[in-house]
Amino acid sequence: MIRHRPLGLALLVAVTALGAPAPATAAGYPYQDPTLPVATRVADLLSRMTLDEKIGQMTQAERGSVTASDITAYRLGSVLSGGGSAPTPNTATGWADMYDGFQRGALATPLAIPMIYGVDAVHGHNNVYGATIFPHNIGLGATRDPALVQQIGQAVAEEVAGTGVDWDFAPCLCVARNDRWGRTYESFGETPDLPSSMSTLVTGLQGSTLGGATSVLATAKHYVGDGGTTGGVDQGNTQLSEADLRAVHLPPFQAAVQRGVGAVMISYSSWNGVKMHGNQYLITTVLKGELGFSGFVVSDWNGIDQIDGKAGFTAAEVTMAINAGIDMVMVPTTWKTFISMLRAEVQNGHVPMSRIDDANRRILTKKFELGLFERPYTDRSWTPTVGSAAHRALARQAVRESQVLLKNSGGVLPLARDNNKIFVAGKNADNIGNQSGGWTISWQGSSGNITPGTSILQGLRAAVGPTTTVTYNQRGTGINSSYRAAIAVVGETPYAEGQGDRTGAMSLDREDLRTIATLRNAGVPVIVVLVSGRPLDVASELPNWTALLAAWLPGTEGAGVADVLFGGYVPTGKLPMTWMNSASQQPINAGDGQLPLFPQGFGLTY
Repeated sequence: MIRHRPLGLALLVAVTALGAPAPATAAGYPYQDPTLPVATRVADLLSRMTLDEKIGQMTQAERGSVTASDITAYRLGSVLSGGGSAPTPNTATGWADMYDGFQRGALATPLAIPMIYGVDAVHGHNNVYGATIFPHNIGLGATRDPALVQQIGQAVAEEVAGTGVDWDFAPCLCVARNDRWGRTYESFGETPDLPSSMSTLVTGLQGSTLGGATSVLATAKHYVGDGGTTGGVDQGNTQLSEADLRAVHLPPFQAAVQRGVGAVMISYSSWNGVKMHGNQYLITTVLKGELGFSGFVVSDWNGIDQIDGKAGFTAAEVTMAINAGIDMVMVPTTWKTFISMLRAEVQNGHVPMSRIDDANRRILTKKFELGLFERPYTDRSWTPTVGSAAHRALARQAVRESQVLLKNSGGVLPLARDNNKIFVAGKNADNIGNQSGGWTISWQGSSGNITPGTSILQGLRAAVGPTTTVTYNQRGTGINSSYRAAIAVVGETPYAEGQGDRTGAMSLDREDLRTIATLRNAGVPVIVVLVSGRPLDVASELPNWTALLAAWLPGTEGAGVADVLFGGYVPTGKLPMTWMNSASQQPINAGDGQLPLFPQGFGLTY
């Protein structure tokens, strides 16, 4: 009981009078002494925690369903922002103020254990208005540049740290094996070597060791096999032998563990009919035991609800998930129910105290390593880095390196900057939302001027000299034979998990095909710039196009596309995925014997 009084001189006197161990310093208990080893501090803190405090550490609530006083009362260990969940105003300073408010609630608890705040900063700090939006992972996979990806991780960490946030649910290390899957763009590539090599993002986010000024805890997700589901169905069933699961889907997680990744998020998907959120063998035996993962395991959003296939979670599901090895549970809204259920399951012996202590040891270790006990509040000196010129320049470089040139008849590219007349059309030419894709400001993303940046059209206009005319009409209206070339910027509009699954056709929509036809009818060379989160079914249309450039989902720095089109940068991108001849080939992957339109690794240059 004594440990629950505010620390101070009166407490020191009381503790000593009762014969309890005296604190190590006048500042408080050993766990509050930054000169002691982390393991010593964790052990001391654990010895002072009640069951309720331990369960609180294992609970993560969504910002919209929790207050600072809730954090104090329920001893909550973590808060998150779901996709698109932002404070008002949605500015870097607004985020920092919100974070500090929640942190004050955590520090008002008797043991003053800081909370850790998690976000999906999956291509930049993408929930924050004005943040730098980098290309989605599929584009980064095309760069084949792990050093660049590490730099991007560091830039993202600076922007994230500048808003107070200390935990990023990234990188996604899925190996996407079916382009119908709506999360294909979150994959660095279809073979394990690419996501494994791009695990440098972990080092970029965390730093060489945790505890740096902008160290942000990284999360390898979604463990394991989320990209291998039958039919590419999101949250579906990965039907594979254990040997194939280990050969295809496990290596990127092994690479992340070797880099010291702080957290691993469990996949919604199943392996041979068993939900990953309840799979003790893969979580505890393989990940924690065999791979030696020493960080903590977090569930996905309401992920434990799905173990029995029915809505809402039960005591049995809570027990199965915790005993399987999940350390922190993301229960966005029904966190109070989770707390009372887990408490009952510990008290009735279904969940052993050793499992609760192990989960807390893992969580608290990362909090100490991050320096949260010494520096719990936002370091506002980093706040101005959000959307900074330096980060946007890095993003533009990533866009340049991600472009994959798939066709270039007659050497139509690069275009001349001077004495030229170019027509630009297409729904994705002047649309920051479309070129950024899902997970941008909102969960699913949206079309339009959703955050500051440079559209592909703006990049094209800025790239040309004064003697070149650039005319734009979204549908292509007004083009004639006097133009030297036409650029059609077409493709997909934003989506994220679930809503992005494509079960039927995978071709361009009617609007895109009409726009391209209008341009072709003028008799000028047509350069198609494809903005998409995956390869699309274009084989039947390709003979009619003079050139094809895969731009993926470049983010806010559209000038990087223009850099390649005008030859300021020679295309170096290589396909991270096999490009289908038709949608009927899905799944199509390197080495499966099918004849692709373009093989994985293909990419032309000038």
